[in-house]
Amino acid sequence: MQKSNLKSVSVSVLFFAHLINDMYSNFLPQLVAIMISAQSLSVEGGTTLVAAFTVTSSLLQPVFGYLVDQKGQRWMVFVGTLWMSLFLGMTGYISNYPLLLVVSILAGMGTSAFHPQAAAMVGQASGQRKGLIMSSFIAMGNIGLAISPLLLLPLFDRYGTSHTWLAIIPGLLATLLLYRFAPRVASTTVNGPKLSYVLSELKKSSTELIKLMLVVALRSTVHTGLMTLLPIYFLSQEYSPESTGSLMFVTLAAGAVGGIIGGHVSDRYGRKPLIVVSLILASACFYGFLFTSGAVSIALLVVGGMALLSSFSVTVVVAQEIIPQNKALASGLSLGFAIGMGGLAVSLIGKYAEHFGVTSAIQLIFAIPLFAGLLGLLLKGEAKQIEVTNA
Repeated sequence: MQKSNLKSVSVSVLFFAHLINDMYSNFLPQLVAIMISAQSLSVEGGTTLVAAFTVTSSLLQPVFGYLVDQKGQRWMVFVGTLWMSLFLGMTGYISNYPLLLVVSILAGMGTSAFHPQAAAMVGQASGQRKGLIMSSFIAMGNIGLAISPLLLLPLFDRYGTSHTWLAIIPGLLATLLLYRFAPRVASTTVNGPKLSYVLSELKKSSTELIKLMLVVALRSTVHTGLMTLLPIYFLSQEYSPESTGSLMFVTLAAGAVGGIIGGHVSDRYGRKPLIVVSLILASACFYGFLFTSGAVSIALLVVGGMALLSSFSVTVVVAQEIIPQNKALASGLSLGFAIGMGGLAVSLIGKYAEHFGVTSAIQLIFAIPLFAGLLGLLLKGEAKQIEVTNA
């Protein structure tokens, strides 16, 4: 196979694997929605499971990102994918809640291993089209999130949670393809910066990095909260599992489209304006969804989902500009650590929902993008300013 064709195959496999990995990232919200609807699990218990998975799937990404910067870890992409699919496939057979919590924590480690190495591989294999291919790679992950409720809610509702073993099949397929076609790391990237240098760079960039991580964490709280609570909300409003899955698919797919649009808009108008305006717009649309009805309500929910994630790839780029010598670590921080902190906050929202109701909790979640947008006003406006400050 010619080298150019092999690269195209490698990128395509990484795209497919990212779709499967992020489909798994939205696996537990669908499972717990059915369990809560069947009254076999409390809202607080369900959101805690989702939070446990999200925290380990995200907080460990900077660690794996550092390892990738030091030396390519090709095995992470296929072992991580297989690991996650196996543990999630077990969840439907576990009735003991503490054990289910442990399995959720372990499952999250798989996607945490996959993402930094896969992102580095995509960058290596993308040639001169890095921006387009990276944004498409991220969009495939968001599409995976969107597909999950469309497939899993009807599956669990019709056949019961004992069919979670079916989740192993796409993970096994992705594992085999990654083992065969995932690119090997070039020798020039094998030796990365030492830990002392990395810590020094993080310290110099800490003020700007903390502001960015807070914005991403707040956005993640909303996104994870929507994935977890919206299916419960729709089912409680007597929507069928099929209708609920379709609505979730459209909302999350709109987020994937928003991520691509946001990248183009930020190139023209700047990253900071895109981050601020999109988050404030998301809050306005989400509240519009709650207080309207029919097609207008659904349209506002979809636009809100699009606005919420339009800054997704943009914040990754900003993180890489803040610490430009440690791009995998930057990706791990923005895609991992900050998102994990947001996922952890969802467990607190679950406690709130248990006491005040799911609708009240959703109203609380819809206010968060507004605060994130206002916090975004504190970010520096130009990448060059950040680089000069931290030089």
